[in-house]
Amino acid sequence: MALISEANSHDVGRNSRTVGANVPLMELQDMKAKFLLAMSTALVIALPAQAGVVLTSVPGSSSYSGPTPTYDFETAAPTSGGSIVTGNAAGQHAQPFGSTGKYWSVGPSDGSPGILDLTGFGSIQSISFIWGSVDAYNGLDVLANDLTTVLYSFTGINAAVNPNGNQANPITNPLATLTFSGADMSLAGGLRLTSSQNAFEIDNLSVAGVPEPASWAMMLAGFGMIGGALRRRSSAVAV
Repeated sequence: MALISEANSHDVGRNSRTVGANVPLMELQDMKAKFLLAMSTALVIALPAQAGVVLTSVPGSSSYSGPTPTYDFETAAPTSGGSIVTGNAAGQHAQPFGSTGKYWSVGPSDGSPGILDLTGFGSIQSISFIWGSVDAYNGLDVLANDLTTVLYSFTGINAAVNPNGNQANPITNPLATLTFSGADMSLAGGLRLTSSQNAFEIDNLSVAGVPEPASWAMMLAGFGMIGGALRRRSSAVAV
């Protein structure tokens, strides 16, 4: 009986050691699964398949809370046409809700069309800006790198439910965002603003570029180093 009891105790010990070894292995499997998921997600992001440009807008606010502006028009911006102005001029232009200081105005009085040259960015992921007192007759064209060919066109009707030029309503002074995908990320080279009546005003324009291939390579290399460390740890546990 004593021998049987001793044998059982050894078996229990062996089973305990086996379970103890399996715990870190399970953790490693979970880490590997997360690693593979991150790799696949990165590849999907790096290789967008479908081209397109989507315009979305959210109501503005009295205090700007959008992305850090690339161009706030306080200093020189790569614009041609239109006018960089401040304050309000009756019947000519009005300060966008949530805007401070200088802004860009396009229309019969300030000059139309107005073109913003963004060819220096190479590839563009998104462009956002305050669209001031949206009017149905405001026109926004996404231009190709030649700054002539029109890729996509929008009007104030696409930016606000009731584009009536109200200067104090957050809905007609939205934070508008153009989101690019696929080939259009590299095809887009600028914006053209038009307005058949006074006026089309924008401010706090932010441009988000697409990460360079080198950045993706560094990230994937980092994933590779993590994978190597996991394999070494797995081998050590197995021994």
